[in-house]
Amino acid sequence: MTETHHIHKLDAPSGTAITLAEGILENMNSKSKWVKGTLTAPDGTVSGSTECAENEFPVSSIREGEVFGIHTIRYDSEADSISITHDAKNRKGFALGAVLAAEYTSRHEGLLGMSDLFQF
Repeated sequence: MTETHHIHKLDAPSGTAITLAEGILENMNSKSKWVKGTLTAPDGTVSGSTECAENEFPVSSIREGEVFGIHTIRYDSEADSISITHDAKNRKGFALGAVLAAEYTSRHEGLLGMSDLFQF
C-alpha cells in the first residue's frame, strides 16, 4: 500500500492508511501485521524499505506538494497486478466525516472508532 499526502503532514503512515491496512489484514490469511515501508520526503529523499517478512504488509508514504490524500492498494502476482486508488480532490469529504463522527460521539460513550460509525 502507498499513501500520499501534502508536505505539511507529520505522521507517516497516515491514520487512514493504517485503518485500511488493518482492515485488509483482517481478511488476509497470509499477512498478520502492517509495517512502515518507505517514506519519500518532500525533498525526494527516501528512507525505510519495503523489504519485510513474508507475514508483514508494508505501508509506504509519500509527502509532496499540497496533495489532499491518495491511498493505493496494489495486489501483485506473477500474472498481473490489480490496484485500487482513492484520490481525495479536496477536503470536503474529510470535513463531512469529522462532522458525522462528532455527531455520533455526542450520542455514544466509550472507546469509539470509525468502524462504529461506518458499519460495512
